[in-house]
Amino acid sequence: MNCLEILKVGSKILQTSNIKSFNLDSEILLSSVLKLKRSKIIFNFEKNINKVEEKNYFNLIERRRKNEPVAYILGYKEFWKSTFKVDKNVLIPRPDTEILIEQVLKELSINSSKKILDIGTGSGCIIISILKERKKCHGTAIDVSKKAINLAKYNAKIQHIRNRINFFNSDIDNFCRDNYDLIISNPPYIKMFEINDLDNDVKNYEPKVALNGGIDGYSKIKLVIERSSKLLKRKGKLILEVGFNQARETERILKLNGFYTNRIVKDLANKNRCIVSSKAWIKKIINEKL
Repeated sequence: MNCLEILKVGSKILQTSNIKSFNLDSEILLSSVLKLKRSKIIFNFEKNINKVEEKNYFNLIERRRKNEPVAYILGYKEFWKSTFKVDKNVLIPRPDTEILIEQVLKELSINSSKKILDIGTGSGCIIISILKERKKCHGTAIDVSKKAINLAKYNAKIQHIRNRINFFNSDIDNFCRDNYDLIISNPPYIKMFEINDLDNDVKNYEPKVALNGGIDGYSKIKLVIERSSKLLKRKGKLILEVGFNQARETERILKLNGFYTNRIVKDLANKNRCIVSSKAWIKKIINEKL
């Protein structure tokens, strides 16, 4: 078989298994097996595939046919300007989350030396990406999953910023170290009973703890906001990613906890996704406006 022939077979298998991105996924998986960029494969369709490569390719196709995410199959995911190791213990970084990075960078000048807390760090992709852009800032990252923390530590090491991040295996309830200039979080915000409605590659593979936002989808959002009001310095910033229909209710919760909203930012689909807020000097002032 050559590249073109094996891609046709792989794509057909994925298509008949209702994988929406069957062509793209088949190309990415072959690229991984051959250790070639996709562009090189496309321009070298006549390249012959040996038996070992063929076997390895179809093993990957079989995993994808069962809805295992490509990022987990490959063991990495590109995010912002870097490549991060990922596995089944962490949520796969999404393009929409890069909006959160953009908003943080707007708040921090190039020479900022702020202390940043990342709540629910997962792979560490958010805090690591920020610290690579802001060389004088220092970060703290927490997660309830010890396996996630270990993975985030590895990512920080290979990105050469391990010395600027402290990692803690802790839930936000029991975390009370230091005070921060800025807190970031992409908390679980899917309603408990809507998880089964998600795509198979999400609900069957990605960690439930990173998805489950409780009965109403706000339990973790509320907790992050409540704890952030105590962990932030006066006039500190809290930047959150939330569900596409959760911005207004989250804004109300922020006000109840002494925050005012600076802006709500839309995602790539033009839906409200990121909220930038500030801790008020006096909580009473905010509540009087409710």
